[in-house]
Amino acid sequence: MADTAGQALIRGINLDRKARNYQNEESIFYKDVNVQKTSSREIRYYQRTSGYLTATAPASIVVAEGALPFVLETSWTRNTSYTKKYSVDSPMITVEDEKDSEVKVFMDNLEEITGAVVNDRDGDIWDIASESQSPSNINSVTATATWDAASGQDPMEDISEALQKIREQTKRKVQNPVLYVSAKGEKDLKVWITSQGAAWNEVAGKMVTDGVLTRFGGCTVRVSENVTADYAMVAELKKSTEYFEFFSLTTAIIEEKLIGRKIRVMTNGIAVLTRPKFNCLISNTEA
Repeated sequence: MADTAGQALIRGINLDRKARNYQNEESIFYKDVNVQKTSSREIRYYQRTSGYLTATAPASIVVAEGALPFVLETSWTRNTSYTKKYSVDSPMITVEDEKDSEVKVFMDNLEEITGAVVNDRDGDIWDIASESQSPSNINSVTATATWDAASGQDPMEDISEALQKIREQTKRKVQNPVLYVSAKGEKDLKVWITSQGAAWNEVAGKMVTDGVLTRFGGCTVRVSENVTADYAMVAELKKSTEYFEFFSLTTAIIEEKLIGRKIRVMTNGIAVLTRPKFNCLISNTEA
């Protein structure tokens, strides 16, 4: 059966549409990076040196009247990456099951395999954006103390330092910073907020909405279990990271005549880090 929306149907359910609805929770990083379509599996990209261009003596930006200006050139590093294919199948849905089973059986299968694909893709995007937690091009800071320590921790200072580093390295205002944490990281931040006493009550009310931490230290907070334990990250992924998509998330039905059918979910792409100084990894956040 052709791999197109409207044909991936079981009992009248458009599986492509359902699959895209199911990817929201697992696609934290994918939704924040700059997604571009690509017609090639080989991706050649250029990693840019951040900050303003500066003149090195004897060159100067200030020149005498009538003099020709000096040439300033942006420094780029050329890299090559190759897209990854993510694909899994559901168990076979027999013709008997398809005829009389509850629709929820199909939806559960589709939700689980879609979640597996997009979660794996999101984990790879995290690793690219964080340089697999071994920063060489991105910024990095070490937390003052682990955020779950009995005392001495100051996550507000840690995040402020991360923002400072991004600002210093890019020479640009950090416009839409996002703080990426795990569920434990979110809990530790909420515990720290409540430990600050009555003076923080009004501030805390603006940070926590219905028990969910939405803002902290001037950043929007996003929670993902792909964030590695003992780490957090402040970043503007729309500026730092691009995702080249060779195939968007797609479903197909694989049919065995008079036996049954199974659902296949697939996507194909790769994330690349083009402006790394817009990311800052925070380490030592957990004991």
